[in-house]
Amino acid sequence: MLCSGAGTTIALTLGAMDSSSSYSELVVDHTTIALLVVDERQRLHFLNSAAEMLLGVSAKKAVGLLLTEIVDIRCEMAEGLQRIMETNHPYTEREVELRLPGGEKIIVDCTLSPLLWQQQGQRTVVELQRMDQQLRLMNEEHLLNQTQASADLLRGLAHEIKNPLGGLRGAAQLLESELNDRSLREYTEVIIGEADRLQLLLDRMLGPNRPPQLRETNIHELLERVRTLVMVEAGDAPLQIQRDYDPSIPDLVADGNLLIQALLNIVRNAAQSLKNSGEIRLRTRIRRQVTIGHNHHRLVCSLEIEDNGPGISEELQKSIFLPMVTGRAEGTGLGLSIAQSIIHRHGGVIECQSNPEKTIFTLLIPLEE
Repeated sequence: MLCSGAGTTIALTLGAMDSSSSYSELVVDHTTIALLVVDERQRLHFLNSAAEMLLGVSAKKAVGLLLTEIVDIRCEMAEGLQRIMETNHPYTEREVELRLPGGEKIIVDCTLSPLLWQQQGQRTVVELQRMDQQLRLMNEEHLLNQTQASADLLRGLAHEIKNPLGGLRGAAQLLESELNDRSLREYTEVIIGEADRLQLLLDRMLGPNRPPQLRETNIHELLERVRTLVMVEAGDAPLQIQRDYDPSIPDLVADGNLLIQALLNIVRNAAQSLKNSGEIRLRTRIRRQVTIGHNHHRLVCSLEIEDNGPGISEELQKSIFLPMVTGRAEGTGLGLSIAQSIIHRHGGVIECQSNPEKTIFTLLIPLEE
């Protein structure tokens, strides 16, 4: 969404340094919004502390460089800068994608405002407010609420089904004991067998029902076990599983068996989407100061499972962690639901990003006890 013509032109009269200008500089340097000042050639003249943190570059190094030398901006933002010079009207663009020097992509709201400086000519103030973190938090909260709502629904559904199911099975057993004809007993055996199958399906939908057995666990040992299992299942198929591990990640307090189940569900899904003839990459990193749901964590283990398969449709991504939702005809739709439930019980969350060339499932697990 584009907005232009709103607001008023910013005019500054810069004189000798006094207490007022010092106070203004202090305020600008402590705001959480990234502020940059560029000239008509898009050369940088100023960055505040928030801009240094956002772009990963010091003001001392950046001042004097072209904006495009610091960050790869979309053409819409470049056109906006040119428009400011021609019209002197503020301009705002929502959810602009910027690529930082290290290759990281971020989403920001961008506001451009003309700055009139009599001594130095026309300048433009660029305000960047990072939005992808807020979008991620909103998405995580939605996932956690979705997981909790699904668990509550399944528990209620299982209770309502198990009682009559137990009655059916019991009645079939009593009937079987009264029948002398072997051919008729085959029908009661079918009833008992199907009742047991439905009971097993309900148990799988509910996921592990025992409390996690928490102990110090090395995440890379679990990943290696999962990698071995999936490679054995692939057999002679040309499946590759690459590893990109951060050896500095400390042991986390978790239930290793439950985590293996969650990881195996996701990696198996990736292998099946590739039909065992592509590449899966397992990547671990430490993230600092991460908020999951309503809880803030100092250290979090980030585990990415990436594949170069056909991807997941945008519509399916919205409900992929719900039970019985699957993109494969032969799938049960339970694997990702169970995996999300397991990671949720460890205080974490699973996120999904996908396009036609790459799918990444990111598991965030707090490293604090």
